[in-house]
Amino acid sequence: MTTHIDLEQIKKTFDKLSSEIGKVIVGQEEVIEQVVIAIMCDAHAILEGYPGLAKTLIVNTLAQLMDLDFSRIQNTPYLMPSDITGTYVLEEEKGKRVFKFQKGPIFTNMLLADEINRATPKTQSALLEAMQEKQVTVGNETFKLDRPFFVLATQNPIEQEGTYNLPEAQSDRFLFKIITKYPEMDEEEEILERFTSYKEIPQLNKVLSKNTLSTLQAYVRHIPISKDLSRRIVRIVDATRKGKSLLEYGASPRATIGLAMASKARAMMKGRKYVTSADIDAIAHPVLRHRIIMNFEADRKGVSVDDAISEILMQIK
Repeated sequence: MTTHIDLEQIKKTFDKLSSEIGKVIVGQEEVIEQVVIAIMCDAHAILEGYPGLAKTLIVNTLAQLMDLDFSRIQNTPYLMPSDITGTYVLEEEKGKRVFKFQKGPIFTNMLLADEINRATPKTQSALLEAMQEKQVTVGNETFKLDRPFFVLATQNPIEQEGTYNLPEAQSDRFLFKIITKYPEMDEEEEILERFTSYKEIPQLNKVLSKNTLSTLQAYVRHIPISKDLSRRIVRIVDATRKGKSLLEYGASPRATIGLAMASKARAMMKGRKYVTSADIDAIAHPVLRHRIIMNFEADRKGVSVDDAISEILMQIK
């Protein structure tokens, strides 16, 4: 099934997806591309940015365009694991009282975990099994989640009071950490025009079905990658573990797999049946930035994680 896919048609599909989301979102092309790459890799992503930068709107719009069920969790310190996974409730049935499982919002295709760092570690860990195993265990029973299943989490880089950093084990399970930036001036003028004048809400046309999405996800693994580029990926990740002058801890093998898979997905979306070095460069920052811990010397010199990744990419051509 996957060997007869028309790559030119695939590119047209993703161009159409970009066109449809452009009806709602102004700018943020790089962010949208990275979210779609994560979805094509059947993986999860964190979106970090200041309030009002359309993080939630991007996720919700993509769910509509891909015909996916969508749920949202607003994380707070008072959120309990059962508020996410669901719980057993006592119901009346044929004159008897029985316990029935009431599914939580995690039983969906696309789960938006808004401000995930505001939930306690206990609640954050409720997502771990779902993200890794695509299932939920409550009591003695295990419930399979519908496929596809993605967690797209948002974080606010400011207002750190009352927040809990994601445990490294959970952070590592996100393929990407995507940074949303302020719009350019011309983009902000367009936003102003759209949201302060009377215009009809644009009609969105579904671009992908769940079956098509599953087919594309399977096809990503069929995109070949040369030995030279595979070796470059391994060397990049290895360099994060050896740069002790600035880096305290490097990336795990999940980063190696993530770099390869995301590069393949990007190549497919561009209508190519091969990976290029430019694909690796384009996705290296979101794959690595949440997996690297800088040391005190880097903080003292004002060297950011992205600076360190850029330096590694320059050195390993």
